[in-house]
Amino acid sequence: MAQNHRAVSGPQPWVDVENGLVSRDIFVDETIYQQEQEQVFARVWLFIGHESQVPKPGDYFTSFMGEESVILTRDAQHRLHVFLNTCTHRGMKVCRYDEGNTTVFTCPYHGWSFACDGQLVGVPHDRAAYRGQLDRSQWGLVEVAQMANYKGTIWATWDPGAPPLMTYLGDMRRYLDVLLDARDGSEGGSEVLGGIQKWYMPSNWKFAAENFAGDGYHNISHRSVDLVGIGPSGKGRRDWERDDSLALNISIPEGGHSAMGFLQQDDLPFIPSYQNSKVVEAYARYCYEKRQKRLGKDARMIGRVGTTFPNMSFLSRQPRSIAVWQPRGVLKTEAWRWYLVDKDAPQEVKDTLRHYYMRYSGPGGLTEQDDMENWNYASEASRGVIARRYPYNYQMGMGFEGSREDWPGQISEGISEQNQRGFYKRWAELMAGTSWEILMAGATQEVHNNGR
Repeated sequence: MAQNHRAVSGPQPWVDVENGLVSRDIFVDETIYQQEQEQVFARVWLFIGHESQVPKPGDYFTSFMGEESVILTRDAQHRLHVFLNTCTHRGMKVCRYDEGNTTVFTCPYHGWSFACDGQLVGVPHDRAAYRGQLDRSQWGLVEVAQMANYKGTIWATWDPGAPPLMTYLGDMRRYLDVLLDARDGSEGGSEVLGGIQKWYMPSNWKFAAENFAGDGYHNISHRSVDLVGIGPSGKGRRDWERDDSLALNISIPEGGHSAMGFLQQDDLPFIPSYQNSKVVEAYARYCYEKRQKRLGKDARMIGRVGTTFPNMSFLSRQPRSIAVWQPRGVLKTEAWRWYLVDKDAPQEVKDTLRHYYMRYSGPGGLTEQDDMENWNYASEASRGVIARRYPYNYQMGMGFEGSREDWPGQISEGISEQNQRGFYKRWAELMAGTSWEILMAGATQEVHNNGR
């Protein structure tokens, strides 16, 4: 039988953006996965958590940067820090809890203690064991090279040569704002609602990251959820889409970031009804009217999904959340989900949204179950010797990329895979060891199978 796709034989690039092809090897090969930890996760800016999780001195939250366990904490002077979660003596984790409050992090192995500013403040039997010769100033907790706070979200990188976060994000900030700003359009104003959902998936982390980069083609997967109508109004899966809205695919090629959004074509109010909750409906109307006044035509952008390269994804309207796809092996991902609400919203609004978030997202949510099934089976079906000869097709929308005067980035309308092509282009450049000077200039270079 004739086939209309070509097999890969011999040395081929992992990512062939020009022809819209991506090798299956990058999802299933252990050597490539290990190289990612060095070339990608050790270099880029990564999302750590939200400042609302550590509001008081001594508060801490343990997170990850790739496979590295880290501690986000606030010291006695209210300064935020991100430390490698390992004792500088023999490597034991100095914090084994998800979150809490403490004055010191004490290693349970030999008892070295570290203050919340990272300084080594306690060494058992110091005089007898070290004769007073240990220079404690040289043995504090390992701190990230750079850390930044953007509207409450905390980011960090191990690379001192990486560009500042604002440069790294570039035009992606415009789309992150739809997520992080209050629903009334005021800057910031969000907080984390409750704890963090965590679960494992037997798939490569990139499947989830590219899906949230903007896959508007897989609605068949969510057909049953659409029919159930789990949104707060009970009339659909979500409560912010309009039939006359224009679907936009937005790629930030110089960063590998991307998003999807719906652009309202007019300023007509769109206030969904909320079942049995006049308070929630009144709050939604109040926020909409304030947003229109503050943002003008920019208020027409109704955010949908996005991925800040490499592994921080988000749903920017409803259910408003942040996901991080933590790599745990070539075929294992630990998914983390933060849920956001306006910190000044009435409690009834927060309660309504919390129940909706649980129905929609996470391992118990109807929509996430559909996604996980796709990623799991795609991973399993791509491991074989024969399957790996055939690349994935990312050709949708090629040649139809454009731009708009009102919103930044490379933009195409309708359904397209331009966002995924931009994601893998940046991935391939990092895997090739491309310098930050070239990366941030948007330069390209051919990346071959050996990653050099």
